[in-house]
Amino acid sequence: MIEQFQKPIEILRGSGKLGALLLQLSPAFSPKMHKLSELDYLLGVFGQDRIAIELRNRNWVEGEQLKATLDYLRAHSAAFVLVDAPAEKHFTIMPRDLNEITTPRLAYLRLHGRNARAYTTGKTVAARFNYNYSDDEIGEVAQRTRTLAQEAKEVHVVFNNNALDYAPRAAARMRAALGQMIADRPRQTELF
Repeated sequence: MIEQFQKPIEILRGSGKLGALLLQLSPAFSPKMHKLSELDYLLGVFGQDRIAIELRNRNWVEGEQLKATLDYLRAHSAAFVLVDAPAEKHFTIMPRDLNEITTPRLAYLRLHGRNARAYTTGKTVAARFNYNYSDDEIGEVAQRTRTLAQEAKEVHVVFNNNALDYAPRAAARMRAALGQMIADRPRQTELF
């Protein structure tokens, strides 16, 4: 499977279009049942690329486990995926106040929305991440992004609130909040 995955990645790599590879782990990948060293092979295969690892089990960042997790990611030059998520202590929800940079090359921030009930009980991806960020929340995330940019060469902000058109609209508002240029959308000329 990794061999098959390498072929399209090589196209992106060769064209300079590969930003980072996201390795998103299941909540079942927990420190009670697994070890981070299980990722060694993958990290070795993709060692030339920037890798971002999204842990989806809060136990990786609780108590003394946090230091071990961050040390592992730093040793492998992998970015710890930071999240904007509901402020709940559910085992599948990573804390949104965690801003640890594990490689100076990359900070990777994923925005899942802040609806705790949908996040923990949604039966589909669209239901779980059905959240429309307010302008004030976009402003908060923009400030967080600026802070991350003080420690990392690049900051990738990825909206995962993928119900309806919430993600692309939030991304456009985020770019505006950060003062980035936003190209006008092409418009069809009048036909009549």
